[in-house]
Amino acid sequence: MSSKYQVCDERFAHFVTFTIVNWIDVFTRNEYRNIIIESLNYCIKNKGLRVHAFCIMTNHVHLIVSAHDGFKIAFIVRDLKKHTANTLLKAIIKNDRESKREWMLWMFERTGKKNASNEKYQFWQNGYHPVELNNIALIDQRLDYIHNNPVRAGFVLSPEEFMYSSARNYSSKRDCVMEVEYL
Repeated sequence: MSSKYQVCDERFAHFVTFTIVNWIDVFTRNEYRNIIIESLNYCIKNKGLRVHAFCIMTNHVHLIVSAHDGFKIAFIVRDLKKHTANTLLKAIIKNDRESKREWMLWMFERTGKKNASNEKYQFWQNGYHPVELNNIALIDQRLDYIHNNPVRAGFVLSPEEFMYSSARNYSSKRDCVMEVEYL
């Protein structure tokens, strides 16, 4: 992996992105988005993760994260991606209402066969491209980028309208899907 995309200084928060292979729109259903939220909350409680901002789009997830002392962002992300991939694949397989199920599984399997480290399916693209946020300008730029992503996509008119984003937290909305540690 390029040194450009590695966590170098654990003291700083990092902007990271997880993208579904082939940009498949999985997160169009709340039940799949909730798996991401539950997994993030688990990592917060049990793996030393600190989530400062998030946005779950239809085919990727943006986060600003850091780790408590003694924990490594890379290890947390590795475990989070592995767990969410397995859990989401099981949810897709079991979901009789999933109209794209066969196609998605075919795509995940097709991509998985190209990567020797997979048993059968590949859900997430490799990597997570951490960007160190070591100054206020970078933090502000990435917060704005994350929170305005649903606006740019045309899903909502203002960032705080999007339920699966920390823009709601930062705007003091009461019905947030998860808590964040403010930057």
